[in-house]
Amino acid sequence: MAKTMAVNAGSSSLKFQLLEMPAEQVIAQGVIERIGMDDAIVTIKYGSEIEVERLVGNSEDDEHITFAKNGKGKKYENVLAIKDHQQAINFMLQKLTDLGIIQDFNEITGVGHRVVAGGEWFNHSVVVTDSVLEKIDRLADYAPLHNPANAMGIRAFQKLLPDALSVAVFDTSFHQSMPEENFLYSLPYEYYTRYGARKYGAHGTSHRYVASRAAEMLGKDLKSLKLITLHLGAGASITAIKDGKSLDTSMGFSPLAGVTMATRSGDVDPSLVYYIQEREGLSNDEMLNILNKKSGLLGLSTISSDMRDLLDVQDTNDHARLAVKIFINRIIKYIGQYIAEMGGVDAIVFTAGIGENSIPVRQAIVDKLNYFDVALDTEANKVRGKEIEISTKESRVKALLIPTNEELMIARDVESLK
Repeated sequence: MAKTMAVNAGSSSLKFQLLEMPAEQVIAQGVIERIGMDDAIVTIKYGSEIEVERLVGNSEDDEHITFAKNGKGKKYENVLAIKDHQQAINFMLQKLTDLGIIQDFNEITGVGHRVVAGGEWFNHSVVVTDSVLEKIDRLADYAPLHNPANAMGIRAFQKLLPDALSVAVFDTSFHQSMPEENFLYSLPYEYYTRYGARKYGAHGTSHRYVASRAAEMLGKDLKSLKLITLHLGAGASITAIKDGKSLDTSMGFSPLAGVTMATRSGDVDPSLVYYIQEREGLSNDEMLNILNKKSGLLGLSTISSDMRDLLDVQDTNDHARLAVKIFINRIIKYIGQYIAEMGGVDAIVFTAGIGENSIPVRQAIVDKLNYFDVALDTEANKVRGKEIEISTKESRVKALLIPTNEELMIARDVESLK
């Protein structure tokens, strides 16, 4: 069977998952963090059971392998200097060979790359060509923290695996089905035609995956359902899905818009941004940095961007409690808007880091939707990272917990283009 690699390249990181296709079996997964530093961290999980949560074994120097108690799964870890993405990918592929995960680079016949911004050029995944790469580069202004790194990862893999099919999978492509009244801002129309000023959304691969799984769990055709999918992590977005397509989504021209996030502000009156800039004497770049990296849960709580930290102290810390309340409040507002837009809803889906793992956040959200005939099964909700219905059997509107699997969607897109 062929092997396909799903890749998510960040500015200083590289996440990957290697799958046997078309069986969709995960062979290995890992991440290289702190690329460009002398103490880059490499982690690779592999073996017949990938989840290596409880480990036994001793560390020796910076490089070591630990084993799961059941003797099946393994985890390789190393700390070393990695100067750039090219070296990171070279090291990772060589280590997959050294560990016996693959015998030869040529076993990898396809590589799918997550790309954040595809603009209006891409409404589906595409085989990477010189023209596609040039467009990804030109779209860097739409996602300056992501697209340059994504393009860097594509070029590095192409150099090392020239015979593997290279596919770009865009976060924004799923949202290209939005109608004009939902993606256009109330600005002079010429800004749209000149500069592409419109809503593009993000997390499309995740929303697409969980919507598909929701339909399977409910035993219904996706095109017959009205779904609201909540991708709640450090980055958070909410999408209304009708007839199997994205009807509306919370993120905007960039991933900064929408609900409150870990360090991103979400929706803010532009006049307020200008007002603060003027009084603080901030440049545009400095203001954007505040909105992207110093706002959200971190800015409101003054202590942490991590929801777990805030929930731990919310009973005694007013700022933490307020940050959690605002996070929930913004999500509820978008859910209400999307229910109105679709004329109802059949199911609400929780996914991503907070959505999959935060029992109290899911409870707080569902409890505020009781008026819409959805009730939480408190026992079913006491899980983390497990695909399950968390609403009561009597609920007309279902609440579902579905762990996202963007890597699988990327691998599937690669297979569909072979």
